[in-house]
Formats: sequence, structure tokens, C-alpha cells
Amino acid sequence: MTAENDDSPARSRKASIDDVAKAAGVAIKTVSRVLNNEPNVRDETRARVMVAVKRLNYHPSPSARSLASRRSYLIGLVYDNPSGNYTIEVQRGALARCREGKFLLLLHEVTGSGEELTQDVMAFANQTHIDGLILAPPLSESVEIIRALDEHGLPFARIAPNDMKHRSPYSDMDDEGAAREMTEYLIGLGHRRIAFIIGRHGHYASGQRLKGYKAALKAHRIPFNQDYVRQGDFLFDSGLQAARQLLALPSRPTAIFAANDDMAAGTLMAAHEMGIAVPGQLSVAGFDDAAISRTVWPPLTTISQPTYELSYSAADLLLKSLLSGNAPKSTRLPHKLISRASTGVLRNPGD
Repeated sequence: MTAENDDSPARSRKASIDDVAKAAGVAIKTVSRVLNNEPNVRDETRARVMVAVKRLNYHPSPSARSLASRRSYLIGLVYDNPSGNYTIEVQRGALARCREGKFLLLLHEVTGSGEELTQDVMAFANQTHIDGLILAPPLSESVEIIRALDEHGLPFARIAPNDMKHRSPYSDMDDEGAAREMTEYLIGLGHRRIAFIIGRHGHYASGQRLKGYKAALKAHRIPFNQDYVRQGDFLFDSGLQAARQLLALPSRPTAIFAANDDMAAGTLMAAHEMGIAVPGQLSVAGFDDAAISRTVWPPLTTISQPTYELSYSAADLLLKSLLSGNAPKSTRLPHKLISRASTGVLRNPGD
């Protein structure tokens, strides 16, 4: 039996970038630019190259691609956040954008503090030979890490950083404005005794959300009461403990606003334990619109923080900076207040 004659490169051997270039009638460099999603390629040319790639079933070799461009096509994401719901969305957003750009995303959860934390991040960067790094909060706020990355010459982008001025690109949202909006929403429902559970100590967003809460009270001439403020750490258990304390006060709050949904869920648990009806006797609000906000009962009124989009945008800014060098320096994304069954009108305005 003789083999059927077929001189198609896709059948006789694995297609190469040369085959794609010949089939598309372009230079090898043009094919490379198209595959790397680089700018300044005409749409017609890009389409012709992609048709050839599909017809020849061409799959670029990662090692050859790296050698040709002097890039590893690896992006790192480092994070240190106790909220699993938040971290998953950060990972998903960065992963989606890296896949679009044909980069691989390497995840690294850091531990420790101070110099140990910085050494952990830099060891990860050095061992993996990444092209760039995405810093999730609170790492995006670390002066020591940013200084070390600058000295190393490694490009990076930050998610929700603090107000430190730096040339690196970043994506953020208005945490203060969002918290103020939620507090004013509760005030609009008739609540005056509104408590607040702060997020992780030292986290910039925690401070901004507390600031927004205080600003709303001041704007509506409601005295700030330190007894109605408790420190949490973005975890369910911290919300549970803080809410137990708040609900045990002689003049307990009629509404509790937690700085994230995990702590708000803990607040719901405390109310259920103590036989306090939600929202009949207590309104509860959170922040993030994480999956837990829709699975607890009653479902949480919350601020929809665009966590996925913030991470996607930071990755996008980093990749554009790597590929073209003239990417925008920042992106501010909008939030949205979502009203659900955990909040309601205060039944007795005298409370």
C-alpha cells in the first residue's frame, strides 16, 4: 500500500512560521507581530495571517517564540489577601487578559511581612524570569516592593493601589465614594444608628471605605459614634465577632455596613444567632458583590466592586506597556450599589 501523495506542510510535517508567512503572503516578522497581538498591523493583513494559521493548524513553539522575541511570555500575579472570594476574581481577570495576549500567568501567594515579604516577591520574579508582574492589594501599596522592582528593572502594574505617585500603570475604583453611597442609602431608609466594620488593618481600601462612611454621616449631620465602629480583617469570622459586639450594645445599631461581603455574611450569622430579624430589626450591607452575597439568606445589599475587571484592566495595561510602550497609565472603573433583601426601611423611625 502506498501513501497518498500530499505535499501540504500541515500533513507531511508540523507547520512552521515560514509556512504561515508563505501562505499569507507576508514576512515572517509580520506573522510574529500578529501572533503576539502587537499594534500597527492592518486588519486585512491580520485576518489573512489568522486564516493561514487556522488552515495550517499552526501552533507556535513557546521556546522558539521566546528566543525570537527575547521574552518569556510569562506574567506573574502576586497576592496576599485573606478573602478567597476576592482573590479568585483577581486571578480570573488577569488570566483572561493574559490568555488573550498569548501569555502564561503564574500565580504566587506571598506570606510574611517587611523585608521577608519583599524578598519573597523578588525571589519569585527572579526564579521564573517573568516579563512583568501584577501586584494585587495590599502588595500594590508596598513602597518596599515597588522600590525593589524598580531597582530590578521589572515592569509591573498595580491593582487598587494607594495614593503614592508612581509611573507604573494601575487600575482602581472610588472606594471612598462607594462607601459613602452605601451609607447614604442606609440613611435614606431611615437609619441613624449605622455601624461600620472596617476591613484589614493597614489596607488602603479599608481606610477609604471608613472615610466614605464618616463623610456620609457628617453630610447628614449624624454624630459619629466610635462605639459603632469595629475592626475586622475581611474574613467571615471577624465579621461574626464584630457584629456580636455591636449587637450586644445597650443601644444597638439598626444597620451594619461591613467593608466586604465575607464580614457582612458573618454579621448575618450573628443576627440569626441572637434572634434579630434581618431586615425587620437590622439591615445589613456589604461590599464586593462576591458570590457569597448571593448565596446567604437574605441575599446581601452590597457595592458591586468590579474585581474581575480591575484585574483584567491591570493586566491589559501591563501587556500594552510591554508590547507598545505607550499604554495609558491608569484606569478608574465604576462601582454599582445593588439593593437586595438584607436591607429595608426602618420600621420605627424613633429608633
